[in-house]
Amino acid sequence: MKTIESVQLMKTNARTAGVLYLIIIISGLFSELFVRSGMIVPGDAAATAENIANNSFLFRIGFISDLVMVMSDVGVALLFYLLLKSVNQGLSMLAAFFRLAQATVIGLNLLNFYLPLLLLGDGDYLNSFNQEQLNSLSMLFLNAHSYGYLISGVFFGISCVILGTLIFKAEYFPKWLGVLVLAAGVSYLVDCVVNFLFPEFASISEMLVMTVAVFSELSFCLFLLIKAIKNNFQGLSVTA
Repeated sequence: MKTIESVQLMKTNARTAGVLYLIIIISGLFSELFVRSGMIVPGDAAATAENIANNSFLFRIGFISDLVMVMSDVGVALLFYLLLKSVNQGLSMLAAFFRLAQATVIGLNLLNFYLPLLLLGDGDYLNSFNQEQLNSLSMLFLNAHSYGYLISGVFFGISCVILGTLIFKAEYFPKWLGVLVLAAGVSYLVDCVVNFLFPEFASISEMLVMTVAVFSELSFCLFLLIKAIKNNFQGLSVTA
């Protein structure tokens, strides 16, 4: 049984996780939809390079936005561990480790995202390359960045599968929420496998992520922000 103080701390941790999760969603969508999607022209290195050169400040904001997302993810990993360690401490720690591994991969992968700015800059060390070569190298690093994201999705997917299982078992979260988080994890894993093994079907798996994963994570985020834990949670001891 839990005391009033411990339940209040649980609610505080849950709402803090919700705030950080909202930051993750907003910063991640901003970088992907308003920066990368607006500048990267698939199959056209010259047009992509021109877009980056003409909107370099926005490109840098996208980089910072991704950094904010990564740092928020580290905080969420800790808070979810604290929230769910009473269900199963070992699995809760494992979910946190996989989430931290995801954050590490994304953080290191941001170098691939930033390199086009260096290649398209004015450094003297670039004089041995012509513009077409610089454009192609920039596109190569941006493609590498997209695959780095897919690799991070493996760690995140496993983390979500474990997290969803713990949420399903926790008496202070609704079971449907655990099912949604678990489904999100499966969709990330499927998307990664499809992109690396069956790239011709990548558009289908990406649609799966955009529907299942986005809906599931947004639902989880809103639940944490609005309710934190179940209103009818009866985990209090008789004496506080």
